[in-house]
Amino acid sequence: MAAPTLATFKVPDIANEPMRSYAPGSIERKALQAALAEMQQSLPFEVPCIVNGQPVKTGNIQKQPMPHDHANHLCTYHEADKETVQAAIDGALAAKAEWETLPWSDRAAIFLKAADLVSGKYRYKLMAATMLGQGKNAWQAEIDAAAELTDFLRFGVKYVEELYSIQPPRNTAGSWNRTEYRALEGFVFAVSPFNFTAIGGNLCATPAMVGNVTVWKPSPAATYSNYIVYKIFEEAGVPPGVIQFVPGPPAEVVAQVISHPSFAALHFTGSTFVFKKLWKDIGANIDNYKSYPRLVGETGGKNFHLVHASAEVKNAVLQSVRGAFEYQGQKCSALSRLYVPVSLWTGGFKDQLLEEVAKLSVGPPTEWKNFIGPVIGRPAFEKITGYIQKAKDAGGEVLIGGTADDSTGYYIQPTVILTKDPKSVTMVEEVFGPVLTVYVYEDADYEKTLELIDTSTHYGLTGAIFASDRRALLQATNKLRNAAGNVYYNEKCTGAVVGQQPFGGARGSGTNDKAGSMAIFYRFVSARSIKENFVGLEDFIYPSNFE
Repeated sequence: MAAPTLATFKVPDIANEPMRSYAPGSIERKALQAALAEMQQSLPFEVPCIVNGQPVKTGNIQKQPMPHDHANHLCTYHEADKETVQAAIDGALAAKAEWETLPWSDRAAIFLKAADLVSGKYRYKLMAATMLGQGKNAWQAEIDAAAELTDFLRFGVKYVEELYSIQPPRNTAGSWNRTEYRALEGFVFAVSPFNFTAIGGNLCATPAMVGNVTVWKPSPAATYSNYIVYKIFEEAGVPPGVIQFVPGPPAEVVAQVISHPSFAALHFTGSTFVFKKLWKDIGANIDNYKSYPRLVGETGGKNFHLVHASAEVKNAVLQSVRGAFEYQGQKCSALSRLYVPVSLWTGGFKDQLLEEVAKLSVGPPTEWKNFIGPVIGRPAFEKITGYIQKAKDAGGEVLIGGTADDSTGYYIQPTVILTKDPKSVTMVEEVFGPVLTVYVYEDADYEKTLELIDTSTHYGLTGAIFASDRRALLQATNKLRNAAGNVYYNEKCTGAVVGQQPFGGARGSGTNDKAGSMAIFYRFVSARSIKENFVGLEDFIYPSNFE
């Protein structure tokens, strides 16, 4: 129900969610351990589709295995069938009129409440689901499911408030110019990945904040954590039908959704291959749509660390270990190609790198000591181990790691490969696992190495430059301007924070609409300019018409 505008409201001050340390004996460690124990005792859970606020059990049952213990599963879920998807679309469109006319302050309040529920009441439950279902250790779950999701929601409200405040700077005498930011005409389709619980929430919340309705297809490997996110939105007050939760077979669900005339936008995070196919399929349907769909996608990366001869070695080594091996390298921003000058490589960099990698503990994410957990599933396990073999066949030298064990969970040892070919397979293709390939260049070939980095792959997501020499740093920045949408100086290429480093890349890495900033909200609105005249005409004649 609409309400009169009796004041101009301002949202509360927004700051990044403080991250908790989970140190031994801490309150948060005990709380997380309790949530894990409760979830492990109660699993497996049953997850329905949610259409118009009601659970829908199709009977088409699939399982979400736990990657560290694949003989057991975290949940079963009902796959959406054709009738369920159609009902979800119809229900979303029916809910749209009331949702988009709800006063902004009320939509804002709903998502601010959702943020508080994530950061407080459901923090540890959401983290436990992310650890068990997606193989993240406690710290990786904290920075994702707790902190980043909270930040996406709070900063999203702040950015929408700022967007709505952007108005024409000038008005001619006797008139008033205004701009309103309409929701798109139709519905938004959100397709989310397994590797970040926060991304699942953000892909459907971002369009909804500006008045859109969303059909959300979560990744099968993140079904349970994403279901909890949906239930948080529901508890926060998102009305039935505004976000429809439809887990299901990707090909069938996607084909049905993008063939609908009211399909208005795609909000996607996933592989480059899938996004390109979606783009082609949507293009083939262009004559069926009421308007041109907005395509927003963040896809793959082949991210680099460039180490200059002037770099501080210990920092470059430790940042590279974190960048390559946190969450088993399953971040789109993860480091996978490392360029080191021969003077540093032979002068201690190699030894320090191998020494630090050897310290990495691999095992279940529920055990606190483990820095590295399992990869997400058997297809990923086979793909990653296949790339290691391809690298060896091509002449690459495995300096450490290279082994794997899938007997209980999908574990791959952190692997460092040395190559003499800067365009070998693991220097060019995305592996998406705990594999780092190193190319050692001659110190005098720094400029040639910049060219190599820029031209070796079709990706352009993240990169990092390590140098104390400012001239070398700026030279790399200029040459690699289009090689990364997020570039870091003397810092690893992962870990973008909402409100601090808006995230996204171009080339084959996506549309670079910068999640975590105001920019992405422009993609889900259609502005309308309004001019109101206060003084009527006395005549239609212009002065230039007089003789």
